[in-house]
Amino acid sequence: MRILVVEDEPTLAGQLAEALRAAGYTVDAAADGESARYLGDVEAFDAVVLDLGLPVMDGLTVLKAWRAGGRNMPVLILTARDNWHEKGAGIDAGADDYLTKPFHMEELLARVRALLRRSTAHASAEWRCGPLVLDTRQARASIDGRPLALTSHEFKVLAVLMQRAGEVVSRSELTEHIYAQDFDRDSNTIEVFIGRLRKKLPPDTIETVRGLGYRLAARG
Repeated sequence: MRILVVEDEPTLAGQLAEALRAAGYTVDAAADGESARYLGDVEAFDAVVLDLGLPVMDGLTVLKAWRAGGRNMPVLILTARDNWHEKGAGIDAGADDYLTKPFHMEELLARVRALLRRSTAHASAEWRCGPLVLDTRQARASIDGRPLALTSHEFKVLAVLMQRAGEVVSRSELTEHIYAQDFDRDSNTIEVFIGRLRKKLPPDTIETVRGLGYRLAARG
């Protein structure tokens, strides 16, 4: 899953990116509102952490522009302490949640997980598809209770497929969701990750839809 962090304070931006990557997410970063707006318009993000006090273009303007343009990824805004006007304006502009500075990083991670659960219609941090379970809090997967040994990229590919279980996901979509913008993206590597996953999962768990992409078989 891919997260955009928009924060102009370098130390905090680095801490956010480090914590999110450690939790298994792919992270892109922007330090001003104009760059953030552009990235949100042209890239595929599963969620955004957005500071409102940004240079060039403030976060509220960025958020309004995204929503006006039909960009509906979940957004967690970061606000100054006790600034109720800012919090209310952010929610009215289309934010899904807010967090007041200073905050504990574990709370931010929990709120990001909650946003992703709501956006993907998963009721808990554990995503289930038949015997397959993905623990988004621990970044672990298991089959029939048996832990799966997955690389970080294998886990990310599986997470995107589970997020959209029963739907066809193209190679380009998978590439967009597991690689940061500045990474040398090669969609052919998706085939490698899919091949490795198939060796670790029950037969026919991941279906190839010729010419379109891949689908995780939705099983009750």
